[in-house]
Amino acid sequence: MLPFSILALAIIWLPLWLVVDIPFWWVVLAFAATGPLLFLRPFQVAVLTPILGARAPTPGEADTIRPLWNEVVHAAGRQGVPAGARYVVRILPSEELNAFACGGHLVVVTSYAVEELPAAELRGVLAHELGHHLGLHTVATTLVHWLSAPVVLFARFGFFLERVAVASAKSFGRRHPVVEAFSRVGAVTMHSFGLLFSSGLRAADALTNLVGHDAEFEADRRAVSMGFGRELSAALRRLIAEGGGVRRRGWRARLAASHPPARTRIARIEALRRHPST
Repeated sequence: MLPFSILALAIIWLPLWLVVDIPFWWVVLAFAATGPLLFLRPFQVAVLTPILGARAPTPGEADTIRPLWNEVVHAAGRQGVPAGARYVVRILPSEELNAFACGGHLVVVTSYAVEELPAAELRGVLAHELGHHLGLHTVATTLVHWLSAPVVLFARFGFFLERVAVASAKSFGRRHPVVEAFSRVGAVTMHSFGLLFSSGLRAADALTNLVGHDAEFEADRRAVSMGFGRELSAALRRLIAEGGGVRRRGWRARLAASHPPARTRIARIEALRRHPST
């Protein structure tokens, strides 16, 4: 992702340089300085939570989650892995059965999961998400999303200009062949511009998903080692019974794509429960 991010920053810097004599490395330095903010707990709670569309638990949801989360944290502590108040649970209003860890400090659970999952299964899900944080899996994901921000901007900008050029060709091209020719050339150019940056996103997603499979298995292993393998396995069976959730788009689809099939995860969890040393 880094070469595409540098290219995007160069495109941002060029018009600034034409107006104000700003060295390119200042732009890179400013972008780099924003990275550490993503890993600060107060920043994540205040900024990342609304970006994800999540919220703080209601009193009823907090009453459900708090004792389960405390059990998971204490189980991790017994293994010599202090968790304490480092992590914050937030609720994503959604009718799908889902949960994910992100940002280094956030555990996000859908409102449907809190309302419908039995306490034991929800505890297993929380243990799995804590396992992601303990394995530092969310650090790499957060870095990728940060680096991809300017790339996404220009990929969308390129495809937007392509649509504008196509609309111009259809509206004015019939009466003005020269306008149509320029519009067609512009559409092809902007399409190539968008593809250039979107190819970086696809490559990064493919690598992230490949590594993400191992991260999911590792988080499952941690949940089993904490004593919540049976609960997590039951939650995955429920996910299969409900059809694996609804179709997702955007960043949620990118998160879901890194998950191995639920049946594969169940088989591995049961194997770990039978043979913990494997």
